[in-house]
Amino acid sequence: MIHSFIAHMNPGRCRVFALVKDPHERLEVVTTLGAADLALSGELVEALNSHLFDQGGPALGAVLDRAPNPVRMAVRQYLQGRPAPELGTFTPYGPVGVIRDAVYFGGIDGDLEEYLDSAYMIGLGIRMSNERRADSNVEWVLQLRDDEVSVPASAEPRTWALPLDVKLLSTWTSEQPLGGVSPVRSALEVAEAASEEGRWVRVHTLLHSDRDEDYEGNGTSEFVVDIFDAPIPLQERDE
Repeated sequence: MIHSFIAHMNPGRCRVFALVKDPHERLEVVTTLGAADLALSGELVEALNSHLFDQGGPALGAVLDRAPNPVRMAVRQYLQGRPAPELGTFTPYGPVGVIRDAVYFGGIDGDLEEYLDSAYMIGLGIRMSNERRADSNVEWVLQLRDDEVSVPASAEPRTWALPLDVKLLSTWTSEQPLGGVSPVRSALEVAEAASEEGRWVRVHTLLHSDRDEDYEGNGTSEFVVDIFDAPIPLQERDE
């Protein structure tokens, strides 16, 4: 996966690279700008990184329209056929980092609620799902991310791609609050009820903008609870 675009400059030229992680890091050459076009280098790198977040947005095309033909062709050839980044992996400011990859809780209780509430309060991204252990007990595994990913006002409220092999039964968001209960508590109650029925449940947070353009501005932080027509998956971690 392309992690970011970077530039190496000297007085006579600028070489633009893609930093790729799959999972090992490597640099791939994208294009080279000559001395006459060095002024475009910063804009080009910024537009390429924006493209990772906003596929099909106008920023990259606007810069390429001003670039010399060899640069334009090289960039488009490099991007051609590459899959779009996984949903929820980029913000307009760059890739989303994982702070804690897996934190396990034995059940939905006060400790889990306090942990989620603290992460939610400081704007960390949250992903959580239920898993069944070998002894049939259910645990909840959390991943904490260094930022919430935003979605435009008219878009589906989702920054965690749905699995392809199971049916989605229902989605609840904290825009449908439970009376007198906080967003964290509401999300946990919805998730717990579905889990007790043996359903696979995933919970995540996002920033839902109030507009469709430049939507990193005003917005509401929301919880999303997806309930699937599938049993709780078996835990894969080593015991």
